Amino acid sequence: MTVLVVILLALLLIAGGLLVLAPLRATELADPDAPVREQLEAERERLFAELRGLPDHVEAGERDRRPELEGRAARVLRSLDALPPAPAGRLPRGWLWGGLLLAAVLVAVGAFSFVPGWQLAGLNSSEASAVKTAVQLPGLAARARASGSVPDELSWGNAAFDAGQYDQAAAAYASALKQNPRQPEALRRLGIILLTRNDGQSNAASKPNDQAFLLIRTAAQLAPDEPESQLLLGFALSRYGENQAALTALERYRTLNPSGRDADDMITMLRAQLNKSDPGQAVYAANCASCHGTSGNGGIGPSLRRAGLTQDTLTGITLHGKGTMPAFPQLQGKQLSALVALVLEWQK
Repeated sequence: MTVLVVILLALLLIAGGLLVLAPLRATELADPDAPVREQLEAERERLFAELRGLPDHVEAGERDRRPELEGRAARVLRSLDALPPAPAGRLPRGWLWGGLLLAAVLVAVGAFSFVPGWQLAGLNSSEASAVKTAVQLPGLAARARASGSVPDELSWGNAAFDAGQYDQAAAAYASALKQNPRQPEALRRLGIILLTRNDGQSNAASKPNDQAFLLIRTAAQLAPDEPESQLLLGFALSRYGENQAALTALERYRTLNPSGRDADDMITMLRAQLNKSDPGQAVYAANCASCHGTSGNGGIGPSLRRAGLTQDTLTGITLHGKGTMPAFPQLQGKQLSALVALVLEWQK
């Protein structure tokens, strides 16, 4: 694509130059009627000057020359009109060189504005942002290597991570963490890079990377209220088979970032797996989640994780209701036992 753009710009510059310089190479055509034209134009100016010099009023006894001069001027004008048009002359060289300079400026401006914008026009916002970030990478990398400062290393790492250049990102984050190991963003992003690298290794595909998980968990501990910390922690926990803990982290991510949709598919998958493997989860999802939240953290109803209720109290409220909570007498036997056991486990 870059070569195509360079060729396009070169063709535009050559075409503009030829167009502007064409009049410079043209020869000026001779006017065969030039002597007659000049004579008639001189006569016209002389007659007009005489007419302008005549007095407005003619004294008695003087001859009025105005009609005679006007008649002669009219004949001269008719003679000029009868001549063929004079060949067009060349523009002044200053105008021509100015046009050439203007064409060069327009091509240069297009090279750095219109053409890049046109190339990005077919991309969505995230793709266009990634392209722009990738263009900035060499400069950010050079500045980070020159200064060695943590902010410059993080800027380089974040730009590389957003552009999908994960080897560069890992190098930048590792360098920043050597200087200051308490960098949540660098910790979790380096951890997720190391964790996902196992996807391409057949001998490690089913064995999560303990070091990577440690980095991600440490980042979540340092910055528990940053949405990305919970998002990446949930992803890492799911790789270890900790589905309930992963679901809790991802739902916390959705609470911290209500507009974020990155975890929707995984949340749906985890809920399905939990409902299938845990009868208590299945009963809870069908009867309780709409009020108390998908993982018991509360919603319309209070949080069941902080309820502090005993087994007997939970059983009685479930069967008979309390306050605005309706009764669920249809839950009996194993279903009721599984639901109460789930809530008691949450309260621990």
